[in-house]
Amino acid sequence: MLEHLKKLLTGEEGQGMAEYGLILALVAVVVIAALQLLGQGINTKFTQVKDGLEGKTP
Repeated sequence: MLEHLKKLLTGEEGQGMAEYGLILALVAVVVIAALQLLGQGINTKFTQVKDGLEGKTP
């Protein structure tokens, strides 16, 4: 186990993990931004569907 920890600290594989972390953070920011932009429109559509299923007229 100690050898594995040494390998993590001295190896270059950690650099790849950091890059994956940065990519994941960028994807998360893009998804959050998209949801912010589309959120109100999606909410409106769900409300329309709900009202339609309940038989309410707009």
